[in-house]
Amino acid sequence: MYEQAIAEFQKAINISANSSHIRAELGHAYAVAGKSREALEILDNLKGLSKEMYISAYDVAAILIGLGQKDQAFEWLENAYEDRSEALRYLKVDPRLDSLRSDSRFADLVRRVGLTE
Repeated sequence: MYEQAIAEFQKAINISANSSHIRAELGHAYAVAGKSREALEILDNLKGLSKEMYISAYDVAAILIGLGQKDQAFEWLENAYEDRSEALRYLKVDPRLDSLRSDSRFADLVRRVGLTE
């Protein structure tokens, strides 16, 4: 149901006054829907904005995960860790991160965040 999700995120962007978080959600949806060009446009825009204002590194990582760029996603998750991003509390439950779970870097990040049992 990618097309419906994309349409809903586009509506949400208008309602949210162009929220960077919602744009990142749209970027991830584009990526997993195979619309790489659109996902990369959003990714580039958010990376550029991150030089001028706070953009969640976790959100950037989510787009990169959708694009299959795991190494870059881990770099941005590390940035989120360094920034003490509140979004990291979702590491163990965010389904967008499923493709990273088998990687030892993911287990290490979960441990450092303090989400181990």
